[in-house]
Amino acid sequence: MIIGVPSEVKTDEWRVALTPAGVRELTSAGHTVYVQKGAGDGSSMPDADFVWTGAKILDTAEDVWAAADLVCKVKEPVAPEFPLLGARKDQTLFTYLHLAASRECTDALVDAGNVAIAYETVRNEDNTLPLLAPMSEVAGRMAPLMGAHHLMRPGGGRGVLVSGVPGVRCARVVVIGAGVAGFAAATIAVGMHSEVFILDRNLDRLREVDHHFRGELETIASSEHAIEEVCVDADIVIGAVLVVGARAPRLVSDALVEKMRPGSVLVDIAVDQGGCFESTRPTTHSDPTFEVHGSVFYCVANMPGAVPHTSTHALANATLPYVLDIANQGWQKAVRVNPTLAEGVNVADGHVVYKPVADAHGLAFTPLASLLD
Repeated sequence: MIIGVPSEVKTDEWRVALTPAGVRELTSAGHTVYVQKGAGDGSSMPDADFVWTGAKILDTAEDVWAAADLVCKVKEPVAPEFPLLGARKDQTLFTYLHLAASRECTDALVDAGNVAIAYETVRNEDNTLPLLAPMSEVAGRMAPLMGAHHLMRPGGGRGVLVSGVPGVRCARVVVIGAGVAGFAAATIAVGMHSEVFILDRNLDRLREVDHHFRGELETIASSEHAIEEVCVDADIVIGAVLVVGARAPRLVSDALVEKMRPGSVLVDIAVDQGGCFESTRPTTHSDPTFEVHGSVFYCVANMPGAVPHTSTHALANATLPYVLDIANQGWQKAVRVNPTLAEGVNVADGHVVYKPVADAHGLAFTPLASLLD
């Protein structure tokens, strides 16, 4: 099979979908890998490294898309890439898609008539998300760092040192959601010596968090009232709520933000899925924040893109086994054999085959099984 790796074109996105080590695994298995010229530069992986492990370098994205049976990306296609989606038929796209938050991208993939498999909905039997987890860990660990930066006066915040100093209180950090991203955020926030509160609706999960941190943070059963009560006095609020494949619930209203201290910081990790703050809108690393009622909103839609060397390795470590399965067997056999991968198929042959995406946009839903040969 021919695997194509185009450069990412989303604003401030420097990751690449495969590492040179991954190229070696694929070429050793008899596959051909085309990498667009310069695709790995932002991740400190020059073309020469890819060539050394067996890749062939193509000059343009058009060349890569036209040649590949399987296109591996990091982020969802954006408008300039939509014409490339139909470059050839029977092509499979494997990337983060977040379609519930984008009708435009959903329509483009449906119109292209090919197969789109989303990293973020590949799901194990125990409901864990093996391809979302590494980037959730990166984004979660970054969130308190970004919050701490923007809480300082030059970052637009109240001028609070997140750790405090002897005689002066530390910052209060509220984490909404105790999944992979929320747990990672809490880990860093606790390590920064802040006062940490973490909310979740799953009491068993809160027990796990409480046991792990041994009293270093406070766990709270999430409810509308509890969120309001704890956020009013927060210096940093981190939204880390995930509903797999669906739009994130709006949990922090503008009315609540208005009650918070001016210069508080809200970091929305869930922005890719529409966000869990009422006024969330995607921002970029070049222009990461905006104000709502005097508070600073940080809603960068590709947070791990700021640390592309780390992120690319973490992501490729997780995705490579699935890339090999698709390359070795073709997508249809691969999803029949592996139900975990089947959960990732969002669009196939002009149909939406992932129900949360169909529901999010009021589109017809077609069961994946009905399209398999």
